[in-house]
Amino acid sequence: AGRSPGARGRVARRDARRLAAGAAPGLEEPVKFEAQAGAETIPVEVVGADGRFTVTMGGERLAVDARANGEGIWSILLDGASHVADVTEQDGVYLVDVEGERYAIRVEEESRYIIRTRGAQGQVLGQVLKAPMPGKVTLIEVAVGQAVVPGDGLIVLEAMKMENEFKAQVAGTVKEIRVAAGQAVNPGDVLLVVE
Repeated sequence: AGRSPGARGRVARRDARRLAAGAAPGLEEPVKFEAQAGAETIPVEVVGADGRFTVTMGGERLAVDARANGEGIWSILLDGASHVADVTEQDGVYLVDVEGERYAIRVEEESRYIIRTRGAQGQVLGQVLKAPMPGKVTLIEVAVGQAVVPGDGLIVLEAMKMENEFKAQVAGTVKEIRVAAGQAVNPGDVLLVVE
């Protein structure tokens, strides 16, 4: 609780390493997610198999050997040092107990994090909805001239084999729809405008 921002960052990186080690055995393609400990959010990528993983966090690459020893108990070899971590999940937050200290880490799959933090940008007089990542428009839920209120569905975008619904952030009228169902989009492409 009383750690400096730099110390919290080191702790968050260490915790993310330990939590990432619990990824599923046999990751053929990298698994990307965001790990949040306190106020710091760190991008994490994990790849590996048979308990041996390469974990990349914020550009730092680490070799991690991790083995489940029981329900939520992990034996981790990191930088030649052995650690035992007790990992439990409570209300969407992983509680990691290591060497007498407890860390709370929220983990969010990378595409969900990007959509949540960058997908819809509300403005004083409306909303310009931009694609946060490459994908394909699977459904347009509104029409030009339609009135919307916060929470109304606007567009469904498929990205990384997951469908993500974008909702209105402001009340207004749909002024423009710049995409069609089935269309591929790139990050930053304007999908629609609400005024």
